[in-house]
Amino acid sequence: MTTATHHTRSGTVGRLRPWAEIAAGLVPLLVVAGVTARVFGLPPTYLLRAVALYLLGATIVVRHLPTRRSRPGLGPANHVTLGRATLVMAIAALVPEPAVLTDNGHWWIIAVTTLALSLDGVDGWIARRTGTATAFGARFDMELDTFLMLVLAALVWRSGRVGPWVLLLGLPRYLFVAAGWRWRWLRAPLPERMRRKAGCVVQGIALLVCLGPIVPPRLASVAAALTVVLLYSSFAVDIWWLKTHGPQTATDGLRV
Repeated sequence: MTTATHHTRSGTVGRLRPWAEIAAGLVPLLVVAGVTARVFGLPPTYLLRAVALYLLGATIVVRHLPTRRSRPGLGPANHVTLGRATLVMAIAALVPEPAVLTDNGHWWIIAVTTLALSLDGVDGWIARRTGTATAFGARFDMELDTFLMLVLAALVWRSGRVGPWVLLLGLPRYLFVAAGWRWRWLRAPLPERMRRKAGCVVQGIALLVCLGPIVPPRLASVAAALTVVLLYSSFAVDIWWLKTHGPQTATDGLRV
């Protein structure tokens, strides 16, 4: 076998392996979504929606996967994030389903989401232990968390326990990114702050509290409102820092 042929085959395997790993992720997705559909008597369109969301997210992941990697495929840490994605997409597909707008449905959503959130730090720990931490992995993890917050906010709104303004709890990062398209200085890297990570934790807990059947709707609204103030205050602090300290010609920054 010539060297050129070897490189060609290696390159082909490198390109196809992420898709093979993503295809394997369809198994846990179908298990979680299948159990959900069986318990709540959901139509086949729910399963199709869950698969479509998963494949859409997977396509975005593969498209942004670095071409130069230390090993083929997604890597061990991103496998965990991909596993979390199967849980998130199964929950996201529930947003238009009225059959889950019950106490039992809310408890199920809380249970699956809690599992997804509890695995949030595992991928980072694995990346550090295996020496495979990358900017791509951090971005993958962050964007999945951001999408999950938007999904939870939509489910809280659909529950009728809090008004449509609760969607503000799922939109801060998307609004921040959209503003960065207009003002490039908002795309500059930010120094790491524990405040942001704590804010993300509070954001997730608040949304789960709002969805909890044992929590009075008025208390849920108060919790959501306080969290909105907390989150947007945190973003305001970062915007002010970028305005006064950040470079005016940024290329791409992460708010993590």
